[in-house]
Parts: sequence; structure tokens; C-alpha cells
Amino acid sequence: MLDRKKILVRGVNWIGDAVMTLPSFRVLRSEYRDSEIHLMGKRWIAPVFGKDPNIDRFVEYKTEYTGVIGKLSASGDLRKGGYDSAFLFQNAFDAAILAYLSGIPERIGYNRDGRGFLLSRGVPVTAETKRLHHVLYYLNLLKGAGLKTVYRLPWIYLERRERIKAAEVLEGLCRPIIVLNPGATYGSAKRWPEESYAALSAMIIRRLGGSVVLTGSEAERGMADKITGMIDQDLTAADRVMNLAGITSLRDLVAILSQADAVVSNDSGPMHLAYAVGAPLVTIFGSTDPALTGPPSCVRPEDKGFDTEIEFGLKDVVLKTDLECSPCFERKCPRGDVLCLRQITPEEVFDALSQIIPAKRAVFFDRDGILCHDADYLNRMEDLKVFPDVKTLTKLKDKGFLLIGVSNQSGIARGIVAREFAERVNGIFLERYGFDAFYYCPHHPDDNCACRKPSPGMALRARSDFNIDLRSSIVVGDKGTDMELARNIGAEAILVRTGKDSSSDYADRVFNNLSEVVGYILEK
Repeated sequence: MLDRKKILVRGVNWIGDAVMTLPSFRVLRSEYRDSEIHLMGKRWIAPVFGKDPNIDRFVEYKTEYTGVIGKLSASGDLRKGGYDSAFLFQNAFDAAILAYLSGIPERIGYNRDGRGFLLSRGVPVTAETKRLHHVLYYLNLLKGAGLKTVYRLPWIYLERRERIKAAEVLEGLCRPIIVLNPGATYGSAKRWPEESYAALSAMIIRRLGGSVVLTGSEAERGMADKITGMIDQDLTAADRVMNLAGITSLRDLVAILSQADAVVSNDSGPMHLAYAVGAPLVTIFGSTDPALTGPPSCVRPEDKGFDTEIEFGLKDVVLKTDLECSPCFERKCPRGDVLCLRQITPEEVFDALSQIIPAKRAVFFDRDGILCHDADYLNRMEDLKVFPDVKTLTKLKDKGFLLIGVSNQSGIARGIVAREFAERVNGIFLERYGFDAFYYCPHHPDDNCACRKPSPGMALRARSDFNIDLRSSIVVGDKGTDMELARNIGAEAILVRTGKDSSSDYADRVFNNLSEVVGYILEK
């Protein structure tokens, strides 16, 4: 861990790029645990970082900061901040000169665009650097600065109330609920045709019995209205089609995406927002290159020498046509026909969507206090006392449920519990009691990970691994954090009075032991 500092990060200006810097902020927080980390950026990227514990303050890059007078004003404002270091994720010359004028002694950025003389440490840019996926591009900057970099999936922090509010907005829609994002701010060369989105919507409603939710900016409202108008009127009932384009804030949109059964999107800001909340995703690429800006399946950290730690699961499919002219990186198609997008058919997108829509049911179980006595950091096999009625859980498999363990094990990070011991204990439930999988979070609470309950990371990984429909599943636990997890993923929450808590405001039902839980589920 490095010395305590006051750090300014000059962020990037677009939503998608902002999402792709999220793993880098987690690296900075890990390395500078006791430091203040401030992010400077345009106001419209701020919601991406709302509630993010890795950032202490957002500093708006104001419109009046442009021009020579504006730079002097901005540098004066930043001097008051007393920053020790500046990390420049933005490539622009502007970012480097502002850090220089602000008197920040340590200025770290890529040595490009003629700004090397303004940096105290310029990280070289090679041809290989420019071919990195953008998530790795930002991590590589930190790696070049000597920080210990670990690739983690980008993660947007949502509060429980935001998730619940989004679930209430979608309440009443037929499931599966598929969010469609037909827009792309960059230009029309990234937009799958509107008639294709309309045809896909009809397939979702007719073949899946589901519903579609159209999203977009205020400027894209007309596009969403046009798509809605193309769908047969007999399919556009209120429980089948919802048009939210132009009427949601960015945070509201993020929460809506977190509650979707799947998302279909062009290469756009909402596409990046979708995978950063773990939503199953189909992405349609035209003029751009998924190897540079695609969803997580396109990132190859191990191939590029980065350590990796994946805390939650994600299913994503990328659809792209192989044409000589693609990717062209143009805003408008030079050919005028956007053939790279038109050759991707609604049937092809529907088939890809069908592969990732969650379908199975699961019961998620906390371990200590539910499956075995809570020994308060169980670390000796002689202290493992499995509850006798655990053997009755296999009856749930006959009813079609998967059995999934999800356990916070911060004792590993605290040095109290060996990781191998925790895995050995979990293995007992896999081998003897019919569990299908057992996930655990080994992190310290201060690590701000995506997997520690009540965060949904472990449940999202299970969804990805087993195609689990979280909203038809159940969470069984003995603590408020277990019940909050259930609320976060839309599952039924069952509290059992065999562990820490005897009640919870978030529990749907409370039972005295596992036998009662099994009886209730079998009668559902």
C-alpha cells in the first residue's frame, strides 16, 4: 500500500469510456487505501460514479474552463485542492497542461499528443498499447506507473432503494423483460435499423410471451416512438411495451438495466452500463470494433499479462458482420447503406437472446448459521457442526430448484481462515448434500467488492453459470444482509432463526429451521 496522498483523476468525457475506467478506480483505491481520490470530469459522467466508495469527491470540469482564461481559472481552483498526484485517464493535451498549471507535483499520463514534457511520469504508448481493449488501456496506464493492477469487471454501485424503485417501474410487465437500446450518440453507423428492433420486439412478445422496454436519451425519444409505432398494435398493450426513452435519469436507467432479464443494445453508453450491473447482454456492432470497446467477453486480460479476479458473472453475446469496410469508425456509413448492420437479422438477434435469457430456479443458502452452526470464523474442522435437516434440501431438487451456496468469508482476508479450508468446508455441501455450486466472497469489507453480500455478485455469477432466473428464486439466510441480497436480485427472502438475527424488515417469511423452509417451498 502506498503513502497517504490527495489524488486527482482526470476522467474521460463519455459514458461508455467512463464505465471502462471503473476497474482502474478500484486499483487506485486498493493502492491508496487511506488517500483522498477525487475525479474531475464533465457533469454528465458523474452518475456513473454515484455511490462509488472508491471515489471521495466528484469535481466538475465546468464549461467556463475552456480557453486560456478558463484554464487559469481552473488551475486556480485546483491549486486550492492541494493535490499531490494527478492520474490523467484523458489523453488530451488539455488534461496535462491543466495538471501542470495547477502545480500538482506528480503528473502521470500516457506520453502522447505532444504532452510528454508536461508530465512527471509519461507512460510510453506503443502500437500494442493502442490495440488494447479500453478497459485494459486505462489499467495499463496504472501498471506503467508502478501500481499493482488487477482486472475486475466494471461495476456500478447501486443502492437497494434504486433497485427497488426500478423494479416497481417494471412491475406488471410480462416476463421475460427485455430492455432494448436502439440509440447511439456517436452516430447512425452504430445503430441497428429501427425496423429490425420492431421485428425483434414482436418476436419477444409472441414467442417468449415477454415484454420490451425501450430506452434512450431525450433526443432519441422520436426513434423509440417510431419503433413502437412499427410493432403490430395488438402486441403493444401496457404490459408488453414500455417506452422510457427521454424520461429517465442516468441513475434510473442503470437501475432499470439491473432489473432486466436481458438487454439488447448497439455499441453505446447504455451497453456499457448494462454489463456493469451484470445484465445478460446481446450487443450489435457496426462501424466500431468490439476488440476495443466491446463487453467483457471481448476483454482478454490474461493474454495481455494482467492479473484477473472476476467477482460476478455475465453472459454476453456480440454480433458483428465481417465486411472488408468494417470497422470503419465513421459516424455515418461511407457506403450509405449500413450493410454491416442490415446483414444482422432480427432472427439472429432473437436466437442470441434466447441463449442468455435466465430460465432455471434456485434456492440460495447462506452457510454459517443456516447450513451449519455459526462458529464465528469457522477455521477448524472439529468446529463444523452441520444442521441435521440439511439432508432434506435434496427434496427441493426434485421440485426443480438448484441448490446454491453463497457465503461471505472475510476471515480469509483477515488472515483468520485459510482459503483452502473454506473451500474444503464448501466442498462437503457439494459432495454430501447435493449442492450444485458454492460461491464465497474472500474479501475484506473495505475492498468494496461486487460479491460481498448484500451486493449481488455471487448470485450474478450463479445466474451466468447456471442460467438462473433470479426473480423466481429464493434466498435463505440468517442475517439482514442475506435478506437485502434477496431484495437486490428480486428473489423471495426467507429468514431462518438458527443464526444471527431473529427478524428482518426485508424478510418475506420467517421460519425456525430448514425443515420448515423445505416444507414451505414444496407446497408453493
